[in-house]
Amino acid sequence: MREFLSKIIQTPRLLTPTRHIMQQLPELEVIGSALQDNVRRLFKGSLAIRQIDTGSDNATEQELAALTNAYYDIERFGIHFVPSPRHADMLLVTGPVTRNMAEALKRAYDATPHPKLVVAVGDDAIGGGIYKGSYAVLDGVSQVIPVDYQIAGDPPSPLVIMQSLLAILDGAKKAPKQKGQS
Repeated sequence: MREFLSKIIQTPRLLTPTRHIMQQLPELEVIGSALQDNVRRLFKGSLAIRQIDTGSDNATEQELAALTNAYYDIERFGIHFVPSPRHADMLLVTGPVTRNMAEALKRAYDATPHPKLVVAVGDDAIGGGIYKGSYAVLDGVSQVIPVDYQIAGDPPSPLVIMQSLLAILDGAKKAPKQKGQS
């Protein structure tokens, strides 16, 4: 028991170097502020995202979940995840699309109101990743539904996802979709 207590006392209280966190913070705030401006302009203040896992290894989902933690807190910029595609402005699709998930993906796509943005997140969703060519997958989201944008990475970090969302919204601002266009 004494050895255990001694180990606890000797363990540093801060395991993550604050220097690294503090260096990322200004960039995060700049990106977040620009995201918030675009969301206000394009979506009247709130961008609703439906994330769909079509058979991934869960790495990308963990990075997307990190966007909602206290550090990134993407909701403060007007971006939130919704449980239904009927309430979504954007679909973030992860995974190489297994044969069993293809129909569910099509239904979610059809249920999402127009105009909608479809983003393939991660190398698996873009082209099948390490699963490419497997009998069980369809090698990417674009094989099942139209994809507007891609975010590469295996998996992409939360900061890369935020930067990519900013680029997507900047692109949407320059070339708005017509009503009824997918």
